[in-house]
Amino acid sequence: MRRAMVTVISCLSLGLLYAGQRPAPVPVEGALPQVDAAPVSWSAPVEDPAVEALLVQFRARHTGLSDPEIRELAALLIRESERNDLDPDLVFAVMQVESSCYNFAVSSVGALGLMQIMPSTGENLASRHGVEWHGPDTLFDPIVNVTLGIAYLRQLSDRFGSLPAALAAYNWGPARIHSRLRRGAALPSKYVQQVLQVYDVPGDKQPRRS
Repeated sequence: MRRAMVTVISCLSLGLLYAGQRPAPVPVEGALPQVDAAPVSWSAPVEDPAVEALLVQFRARHTGLSDPEIRELAALLIRESERNDLDPDLVFAVMQVESSCYNFAVSSVGALGLMQIMPSTGENLASRHGVEWHGPDTLFDPIVNVTLGIAYLRQLSDRFGSLPAALAAYNWGPARIHSRLRRGAALPSKYVQQVLQVYDVPGDKQPRRS
């Protein structure tokens, strides 16, 4: 009995001695070793040089738009120009001559916005290209205006097959230019030369897709 009590006391003493100590982990076969996770690195997206160059051009002009709107517009102009196989510099040149890049420009004949689109033409283009139309003021949305303007310039380039004729049609209207060409009359040159001067290319340069 005495020996049994000594044994119990010894066991209790050992339990108190090691109380609060965490047991060593038992290795599990096939387990992966624990490693410190490396910090996740993040780098800012690389800016498109073409968009950045266009931003400089827009910021040098009175557009009537905020800087975030200008950045969105520049990116859209590059994207839509490339999608329609047009030179973004050509599109910008048309915009510069048409409105001096002022978003809320209104011409004496009622053309609206950055690319000076007539409301009737804008409504027709919007229907053709699946763009929501809410009346003429839709053309004061720079994204809509430039999207439709680029699509229209592509349409005219395909129809007339040369850059000077397409530009003349953009300014005068395709029906009037078609009539002049059919009669063998010379193309009106003032507007064409203004755009080409901003574009800074020879007058016989063709659109990318003929």
